[in-house]
Amino acid sequence: MNRAANETTIDIIGGYYQQDGTHGAVEGGRGTQQLTDVSPAIILNIPLDTVSRLSVNVGADFYSSASTDRIDFALSTPSARDVRTHGDFGYSREHKYQGIVWGVGAGVSKEYDYLSGNVTGSFAKTSRDGNRQLGLAGQVFFDQVTLITPAELRTAIIRGKNAYGTDTRQTYNLTATYSQVLSKRLQVAISTELVAQNGLLSTPFHRVYFRDNPDPNPAPPPNGDFSTRVATAARIETLPRSRFKYPVSLRLNYYATDVVQVRAFYRFYNDNFGITAHTAELELPVKVTPFFVLYPFYRYHIQTAARYFAPFQQHSVADEYYSSDYDLSAFSAHKTGLGLRYSPVYGLTRFRVPGQDAQGRPRVMRLRSLDLRYAHYQQSTDLVANIVSFDLGFAL
Repeated sequence: MNRAANETTIDIIGGYYQQDGTHGAVEGGRGTQQLTDVSPAIILNIPLDTVSRLSVNVGADFYSSASTDRIDFALSTPSARDVRTHGDFGYSREHKYQGIVWGVGAGVSKEYDYLSGNVTGSFAKTSRDGNRQLGLAGQVFFDQVTLITPAELRTAIIRGKNAYGTDTRQTYNLTATYSQVLSKRLQVAISTELVAQNGLLSTPFHRVYFRDNPDPNPAPPPNGDFSTRVATAARIETLPRSRFKYPVSLRLNYYATDVVQVRAFYRFYNDNFGITAHTAELELPVKVTPFFVLYPFYRYHIQTAARYFAPFQQHSVADEYYSSDYDLSAFSAHKTGLGLRYSPVYGLTRFRVPGQDAQGRPRVMRLRSLDLRYAHYQQSTDLVANIVSFDLGFAL
């Protein structure tokens, strides 16, 4: 996105996500997957001088989940609704004559049963003619998870969040991207993001039911049962405590005409859980007017199942690891949508804000762009979702 070197940009973004399905992991691979999520955020990009910038990204997710409501035997429990707040802060500096930009950053994310902190660093080198760039980025996450377990699997009466106990997880990401301009109309980029995770990788409130478990299922409290009971007891999802992911992606941008652009993306994914996946996406921005762009898009994803996945009551108690989370299942998915962007050269509107600029003139903020986007997602496991998002871009 083009911007003046001394221009502060403010993006107010938000989205509404709604999904439903019939394979909730909380109930062992069956039951509702109903979820709604509202996610407002503000992104600031502030120039400190002609070569350095400060970035700030703060926001929240307000979600309601019928699935996690089934952790207990009563509806409308505290698990049904939660708020995640997050903040990320970064500093970058450009060495123009060397074609180098480097940056550092840190962030934090918090919700009821989860606390995460991260640190990041990046480096990019651009060739003298501007046609080639190599980018490297690393990020480390340090997570603490509260071990909230299903009601019938708790060994004692729990009073307060701190009584559950906690576990940790560390995630290390290394991304390398090489991009090149091949012609006046064609640009290409290839990238890989190596990921290593250690610690708790399972979710403690995901139930797993077995075909051969001899233990009986405890009876629920009076009037507290909301679904058909299972005769045998569940256990808590158990997965290995280390995971390695090896994705490689290719991106092509082709300016077919002055009006139509083709953006193509492909990713190959593999990990040591046994999942192999292919993702392909095509986006076709069409310039209706010099300032108004429509961009239909389509995304296709297919993957194999993790070796630790099995559907409801298909695992054996002899298995070392087990999960009925359909995110780890074999499935295919289609995502189709349409976006629109309106960005007049002088902005949509202007208004004064408190303060003065460096020349002592009243400060003026302009709404420079409006971006709206809708997508429909459908997965072969019966999961269906709809997503609406917006981006209001301001400049100061």
